[in-house]
Amino acid sequence: MSISFYKKATWIGVGAVLGAFIVVASSVMADKSEEMVSLPEAQTQKIGIPLQELRAFAEVFERVSNDYVDAVDDKVLLEGAISGMLSSLDPHSAYLPAEGFKEMQEHTKGEFGGLGMEVGMEDGFVKVISPIDDTPAQEAGIQAGDLIIKLGDEPVKGKTLGQAVDIMRGKPGTVLKLTIVRKGENAPINIDITRAVIKVKSVKQRMLKNNIGYVRVSQFQVRSGKDLVAAVEKLEKENDAPLEGLVLDLRNNPGGVLTAAVQISDAFLDEGLIVYTEGRIKNSQMRFEAEEGDVMDGKPVVVLINEGSASASEIVAGALQDQARAIIVGRTSFGKGSVQTLLPLNNGAAIKVTTARYYTPNGRSIQAEGIKPDITVEKVKLEKVEESAIGNIKEKDLTGHLENGNGAEEASEALSEADSKDDEVKKLLEKDYELNEAVRVLQTMALTQKMQK
Repeated sequence: MSISFYKKATWIGVGAVLGAFIVVASSVMADKSEEMVSLPEAQTQKIGIPLQELRAFAEVFERVSNDYVDAVDDKVLLEGAISGMLSSLDPHSAYLPAEGFKEMQEHTKGEFGGLGMEVGMEDGFVKVISPIDDTPAQEAGIQAGDLIIKLGDEPVKGKTLGQAVDIMRGKPGTVLKLTIVRKGENAPINIDITRAVIKVKSVKQRMLKNNIGYVRVSQFQVRSGKDLVAAVEKLEKENDAPLEGLVLDLRNNPGGVLTAAVQISDAFLDEGLIVYTEGRIKNSQMRFEAEEGDVMDGKPVVVLINEGSASASEIVAGALQDQARAIIVGRTSFGKGSVQTLLPLNNGAAIKVTTARYYTPNGRSIQAEGIKPDITVEKVKLEKVEESAIGNIKEKDLTGHLENGNGAEEASEALSEADSKDDEVKKLLEKDYELNEAVRVLQTMALTQKMQK
């Protein structure tokens, strides 16, 4: 993987507790003076300082400080002003107090406290972008797209996202009641969730059927790229043979670390552009190219996405789609196509500012549009049709039927026994319609590839 951009530096991505987004930050965070060098560069594009507005701000600050019904600490007022400045720009720019900045860094490493879901704001309510795998939120049945209207007995309306998240955090083992509005439901739903320390294993794998592997990436963390390659190698070892195809499941993956998304895309590509970013300052202009080495050695790949797939997930899906390396199956993704730069401040806090948009190799901006799948699989509710009491009668059930002269009947029975051996996989595919459809597509691709040889 090669990276080219204006200023020589090592860039990393930082995930966030408050929502699904990509954050790019310099690795020299500890050196505050060097990190802040980039700030005046952005300011030079403005002509002059709005002195009249600054005077108005100082006047408002003084009057609120002196005349508000209760005494308010000056630090609280100033932090509120900074927070308001950033939140007025877009849903992803924000001020992170020292504690919030620390929690964001912990989140990137895969361990943090809370309910286990990525959230944002919509129409004054907290919107669930996606629940995280194996967390209290997922286990309680929280779904992508749910709108949280009450936290305990407190209405969400009127609160900032940070205030709402603070309420959702708490001592592990304590219970919080969420009141949510869900599309398709006639009345609000009350759900009790027990807080826990969230430890996220971002990459999981398992064998499906007919030499097809399955890898689930629930978040993009620092190690996710390496973990994906290791997962594929484990599957091949378990299968005792190269895989004939792979399902990469990015459903309800809210994003995370940019470099992990680039590494996972690179794992399936031998060459070509993965993603590039464009913004007003030169530091925000970056290009990520793939290096030789395809972990699947050209075998078919299907990527599963849905409305909860955001940010880094969309980078991977977009790159593999544009490079014709994978078929994208599912539903249109979330549409988070902007890049946030994390700038540490001298007081231990940080600001997160949207500085660029990212584009797929073919120059598509995903912002507010998302990745459209090659094959759409709508949400459905399946019910298994019960067989009649007498079952299905076949030739072999008829009295006096002829034996198969070449022993194919015994071979067929052995094959049937092998197919039903893994009941767990069978139940998984029966329950997960979208995954079942992805496997069908993958089997067709694998068969077509064999026929072309």
